[in-house]
Amino acid sequence: MRITLLLRLLVAGGLFTGAAACGQESAGDGGADVGGGSAHGPEGSTQRARDVSEAWAGSKAARIWRERYFPMDAAVQLPKGAFRSRADERAYATQNFELDGELPSGTPAEGQVRWRGGGTLALPVSSARAAYEKLARGRNSGPSLVVTGARLGTMAQSTSRGPATVPAWLFTVKGYDTPLKRVAVAPSKLPRPPVGPFRETSDFLLPLSGIGSVSREERTVTVRAQHGSCDKGPQVAVLETADNVVFSAGVRDPSDGPCTADMRSKKVRVRLDRPVGDRMLLDAVTGRPVPYDAPVGSPAPSWS
Repeated sequence: MRITLLLRLLVAGGLFTGAAACGQESAGDGGADVGGGSAHGPEGSTQRARDVSEAWAGSKAARIWRERYFPMDAAVQLPKGAFRSRADERAYATQNFELDGELPSGTPAEGQVRWRGGGTLALPVSSARAAYEKLARGRNSGPSLVVTGARLGTMAQSTSRGPATVPAWLFTVKGYDTPLKRVAVAPSKLPRPPVGPFRETSDFLLPLSGIGSVSREERTVTVRAQHGSCDKGPQVAVLETADNVVFSAGVRDPSDGPCTADMRSKKVRVRLDRPVGDRMLLDAVTGRPVPYDAPVGSPAPSWS
């Protein structure tokens, strides 16, 4: 089955929830590097990247994006030394927690998200119980992590506006000297995109699964891209402007079947011409910001 048919299934299922743009050379889980600069691929995919970039530049949605809280990092930070055993690792992966103590009942109405570059935003704070319930969804007979208490504090987190300090519940976990931290505020509501999703099917335009990381110098962005069983893997092109960066994902050398009807994903490192800075990272297909790509089993905030 060609990748285009798989894309039709994705469109029909309403799975376009991420971000934007066209295709260039890339690779697999080893994270091969991809050059930046101008977009590559068919003229249509290149034009789609331009359309997405121009629609977001200077838009009301872009202003909202830069003013509010959109996490680009995990909602949970583990204690130092985690995990001390495979049993503890399995307990976390299966979200199997056990409460052996009291959780705080009082919760302030609001907490402040504070950006390192300046600016704050007041957001409602969830209760310790609500935060714990988001961690402890396993409830199985396997190994568990024992929580003995909690207090309200803060944690560092990457966001669409850069590094920030956000309110977090700090859970005391038996056997660990430092707490397990979970964000205590919810992401802001994603603004209405100024451009709709790309509805046509193409081997050169597929939605990205998410952003895995941005390098320290902000010149390399790791994304997770999709491909099928009858191609040579994903490829990701990039269109850079002063306002945003648009990624266009596709596949390399697609061929006709017989092929299995499964979608696969691989990490791709995309090298930019200049640091990300305050530019938005967009997906050409969905026409939206690319969400954070949470590892399997790792709870993360979702604004997509």
